[in-house]
Amino acid sequence: MSSALAIASVTAVLKSLLENGLVGEGVNASIGGDTIVSALPPDRITTGSDERPQLNLFLYQVTPHTGLRSLEAGSGQITPLALELHYLLTAYGAQDFHIEILLGYAAQLMHRTPRLRRDAIRGALATLSAADHGAAPPLQALAAFDLDQQIEQIEIRPQYLSGEELSKIWSALQARYRPSLAYKISLVLIR
Repeated sequence: MSSALAIASVTAVLKSLLENGLVGEGVNASIGGDTIVSALPPDRITTGSDERPQLNLFLYQVTPHTGLRSLEAGSGQITPLALELHYLLTAYGAQDFHIEILLGYAAQLMHRTPRLRRDAIRGALATLSAADHGAAPPLQALAAFDLDQQIEQIEIRPQYLSGEELSKIWSALQARYRPSLAYKISLVLIR
């Protein structure tokens, strides 16, 4: 059953999905350079005339899953905490059309992946420590995590935010607005 590492594990799996998908689609050839995929707060992304092509996956909100809140645990067990994760997927680039190309590919990848398959979760988490034998302890912990054993499948759904909602998010982040896509990831269980 999922633990407190579930949120970070989902972010790591989504980041891996984007990295592998961009390579598989040949995006680097389309934009003439390597694309960075990160999971940072938007105010920590380097911007300006020398910015590199980049997709950033930012977890901006965590909410309870209301459908499972009312379930009662049988036999005195504690009901798992059911969460929905809300991400902002933002593209960066200094050259003409880089942002649009990256957003298009990212939207296509996320659309083709409505659910995180268990084997994809296992593979993404396994590569965390395999990619760097000296991986930091947090990455090692995520690599050993069993998110793929969660009872419920994890779904990826686009969220359609109004201009006003996006403006509020970017204002709260104290970062300059960038074209973005929003996604809701449901259902993440923590026991």
